[in-house]
Amino acid sequence: MLYLGIDGGGSGCRAAVADEAGRVLGRGAGGPANIASDLEGARENLLRAARAALADAGLPESEMPRLRAGLGLAGANGRGFAERLRAALPFAEARIVSDAVAAVKGALGERDGIVAALGTGSVFARQRGGAVRLIGGWGLILGDEASGAWIGRAILSQALRAVDGFVPQTPLLAALVAEQGGPDGVVNLSLAARPADFAAFAPRVVASDDPAAREVMDRAVAEVAAAVDLLQEGAALPVVLLGGLGPVFAARLGGRWAVIPALGTALDGALLLARGG
Repeated sequence: MLYLGIDGGGSGCRAAVADEAGRVLGRGAGGPANIASDLEGARENLLRAARAALADAGLPESEMPRLRAGLGLAGANGRGFAERLRAALPFAEARIVSDAVAAVKGALGERDGIVAALGTGSVFARQRGGAVRLIGGWGLILGDEASGAWIGRAILSQALRAVDGFVPQTPLLAALVAEQGGPDGVVNLSLAARPADFAAFAPRVVASDDPAAREVMDRAVAEVAAAVDLLQEGAALPVVLLGGLGPVFAARLGGRWAVIPALGTALDGALLLARGG
């Protein structure tokens, strides 16, 4: 039996083919694979990555119908998308979950624990007895607390509040407004900004000792702590902090819980799902 794992998101997808012993035989890559925004395009990119992984393993494309697949895909939590994709794939079996679930499986394997994924966006999850519960991940407009985008938006909001006199002016807030050409420039930026554009301000906030930056980061730390505590439900589960901001929060939350390194990646999680994990 051959197993196929695919980790797919809005920027691209990665695939791996493994044997029954779990040994990876070949790897491949494809284009964007968000099945909520472009299901047909995602399908083509997923199949391209699968073909590349088979070729890398020295296997013919005719092996495709024999593959047991695990796919962790952006958009899979949307209503009906996973079912439509599954019906259009040639694999023997296809287990389709969100990319967040695959990341949890990769980070924890079969262990119980909590994962906080903190990058441009954020999502939190607990695995217990193999079952995964997700919280957050609702996007910047409605959530994504403590993410890079959330931090960037928060510091720009504080900059405008300082202009109005609601909060004290600080060197960082004044500089941000000046760099955008004044308050109107900050507003214009916000009207066209994507989450990644807001997240571009996060490294500056994280590294700054400015009082406004410290206040935003204190709020971000409190959001992470609240999410993890909610998932703990009085237990003492180990915590994995993933994403570009993972190390930042690990340093600021040290000692609160047992923070452990990830066992593997979302692609490893997809392979585990393919094997029934």
